Amino acid sequence: MLTTILFFGLAHQENKTGKHLPIRSQKIFLLLFVRIGFCLLLSVKITTTFTSMKAFKILMFCTLALLIIPAVYAFKNKANQNKIPQNGFAVVELFTSEGCSSCPPADELVAKILKEDSTKPIYILSYHVDYWNHLGWKDEFSKAQYSDRQRRYAQWLKLSQIYTPQIVVNGTTEFVGSNEQALRGATQMAFKKTNNLMPVLSNVHFTATGLSLQYPAMAGAANCSLLIAFVQNSAQTNVKSGENGGHILNHVNIVRSLNTISIRNQGGPQTVELPAGFNAKTWQVVAFVQNNSTGQILSAQNIVSSVV
Repeated sequence: MLTTILFFGLAHQENKTGKHLPIRSQKIFLLLFVRIGFCLLLSVKITTTFTSMKAFKILMFCTLALLIIPAVYAFKNKANQNKIPQNGFAVVELFTSEGCSSCPPADELVAKILKEDSTKPIYILSYHVDYWNHLGWKDEFSKAQYSDRQRRYAQWLKLSQIYTPQIVVNGTTEFVGSNEQALRGATQMAFKKTNNLMPVLSNVHFTATGLSLQYPAMAGAANCSLLIAFVQNSAQTNVKSGENGGHILNHVNIVRSLNTISIRNQGGPQTVELPAGFNAKTWQVVAFVQNNSTGQILSAQNIVSSVV
């Protein structure tokens, strides 16, 4: 009975503070409860002769309770730790290049994250920059626009230079693109900090040549832009020269076109031209709202499209 009182006292304290005990502490308490329970059972066996089956059943019930309740408590806390807050999201922007020998590990990392975390609200966008094209290989997916976007991030994040591979998460956190620990930590932090509450697109309609959409009124978004990224799901390149010469490179979520729309407070219709080669079966469209002053991404949406 004493151990039961102790356990429920701890649970009550958790409810009052809103905090969970560390996993290590839970294990210690679990072992403590188990040991106390068995000690109670052993002491009763030694000092007392059971006079009725009813008394034995009561003691067994109490012992089982001491074993089961802490285990359930620990399992519940573990589940809460892995839960993603509603509306949390992470926009992962990778700046990469086929002409950079350090970039393939970053491309492989985002492909791994895309596969392992496919059920999580992670939006991966791979931008191929053009400033390494002079090293002997021209990246067919590269655009000066993406290099300029990376330079804009350098201004927002107060960086002295740009580099590849680089990852930026939700426009606020950056690190070397091949750093798996940093990427997983940044996405988990993004899930906790962000609320994907600002609506992005509605009434989306694809035609053979364009994308028509309606964005709703967005309170507080006067200094923001709506960005529409047309993304090719995958591609493979046989690099014949340059730093990666002789290697076959695999890419995922390649941004082939990025369109910026200035947001009006009252919302409104827009039409965006489809990029050359667009295929609804092998491409996707990601829309996100970004603050023009800070670079912070406030909302994101993946559009499952079909050309009509």
